[in-house]
Amino acid sequence: MIGYVKACDMAEKWGVSDRQVQILCKSGKIDGAVKFGTTWAIPENAVKPTRTGEHKPGRKRKGGELHEQ
Repeated sequence: MIGYVKACDMAEKWGVSDRQVQILCKSGKIDGAVKFGTTWAIPENAVKPTRTGEHKPGRKRKGGELHEQ
């Protein structure tokens, strides 16, 4: 497919694991990513999602305190 690359190629470009890119695709964090069978097709110009720095409610932070929202 022209204009798209495989998850493994994007993982190498972004410096993360193949699995991490698959997880980002599945969770909808990469705009334009499409799944064909077992392979993800990602637009060549896709931007690597960044972390928000937010913790999920109920998860413990370092030091043991509980994060509430």
